[in-house]
Amino acid sequence: MAGCIVLAVIVLNLPQVGGISGLQEKLPEWAFKFTPTISSDSPTSAAGALAITFSAFLAFVGVQWWASWYPGSEPGGGGYIAQRMMSAKDEKHSLFATLWFTIAHYTIRPWPWILVGLASLVLYPDLAADEKRLGYVFAMRDYLPAGIKGLLVASFFAAYMSTIATQLNWGTSYIINDFYKRFIKPQAEEKSLVKISRITTILIMFLSIGITLIINTISGAWSFIIEAGAGLGLVLILRWFWWRINAWSEITAMIVPLFVYGYISHFTTIEFPNTLFIIVSITTLSWIIVTFLTKPTEEETLHGFYKRVHPGGIGWKYIADKYPGITGDKGYFQLTLCWLFGVILVYSFLFGVGKLLLGQTGLGAGFIFVGILSALGINYILGKQKISIDQ
Repeated sequence: MAGCIVLAVIVLNLPQVGGISGLQEKLPEWAFKFTPTISSDSPTSAAGALAITFSAFLAFVGVQWWASWYPGSEPGGGGYIAQRMMSAKDEKHSLFATLWFTIAHYTIRPWPWILVGLASLVLYPDLAADEKRLGYVFAMRDYLPAGIKGLLVASFFAAYMSTIATQLNWGTSYIINDFYKRFIKPQAEEKSLVKISRITTILIMFLSIGITLIINTISGAWSFIIEAGAGLGLVLILRWFWWRINAWSEITAMIVPLFVYGYISHFTTIEFPNTLFIIVSITTLSWIIVTFLTKPTEEETLHGFYKRVHPGGIGWKYIADKYPGITGDKGYFQLTLCWLFGVILVYSFLFGVGKLLLGQTGLGAGFIFVGILSALGINYILGKQKISIDQ
């Protein structure tokens, strides 16, 4: 973050850019819009860089956020978020830690990148449309002092290796702990498990390299992740709101989109984001059918989960009726209000920080004020909320 902020400050203060005011003078108005323009056709000119088709808009805003699984932002929660929660002092601390991470990740971190990206449009106006993404790298190369340039490049490599190490270790732990040790060799010694995990890590690495060579681009990788996990997100969300979802529901939601994606990509001409609608529909129908065809989770497990997590809503009424007093509609309504305030808070801070950086002080302060009110609302609700858990 420090390196990215330094880069933004240096680039914005270049004579060719002239600060925020110079940036606004040299770039067209569309470059500073916070929301895209919906057009009937795919954008073909620079002026339409922030234009998307209606189907793309519908896919991103109406489907992707709840339907697709993507690392670090799993719709129903995942390992990244769980690590932060479980390392906190208590439940309240974990909630605020997660809220702070969301604010820092989505409202603070992107703005140095955005400002450098906008400045690169001024510094490198002759880049072709498919090369404009290189403007950020060119700005680092051409304008950072040697020492800071080295630190920023090193930080990018460190971030990359950190992510790769996480994925390799995480994937191996699934295979060894959740599959091999549980079903293949339950009595395996630790030394043997470590040896097999090393072999598994190497195999996963080579498999990843093979997929990388096929996908070839970062945008292609994200499209693959979004499409290959399309439909999984819904079951990951609903498992917290509906007692009937079981392991087979999740397994089905993980496997089906891979096959549907493979068929569409090899035997049809349908392209992303239109593929999203098809994959999500088939996946959702599949896991719902499998859910009702398979046995529900054992009641003892459901009761233990309910007493520990105290989920609310009509989806857990079957279990809630057996444990009156643990939670109720009031607690569920309070948590829903906290969620709504959280969404308003994040977007208010996102737009507020942007408006302040772009010199629109009044509007930026207004967004920030709304975000602060939302934060106070969350704090008030959590302070009033009393949840009793039957030990």
